[in-house]
Amino acid sequence: MITHQTLWSGIDKLALANHLSCSGLARLAGLDPTIFNPSKRVSKYGQPRWVSIETLAKVLNKTHTSLHEFAKYVEEE
Repeated sequence: MITHQTLWSGIDKLALANHLSCSGLARLAGLDPTIFNPSKRVSKYGQPRWVSIETLAKVLNKTHTSLHEFAKYVEEE
């Protein structure tokens, strides 16, 4: 099951697998470099912030990672 925590962990693992920080991964995909910062993963009201499909697709495209491969990072939790 994909949870907020496992999804974010998968993004962290994807960044590491590509020898990047979370900021570097965001920059590679043409995104704001702070988008994946731990402080942005929860709103100021304590609500979890989920990565959009569009954002995830940009990152996967730029890292040449299939959705199936990314799912492995999420499932490794």
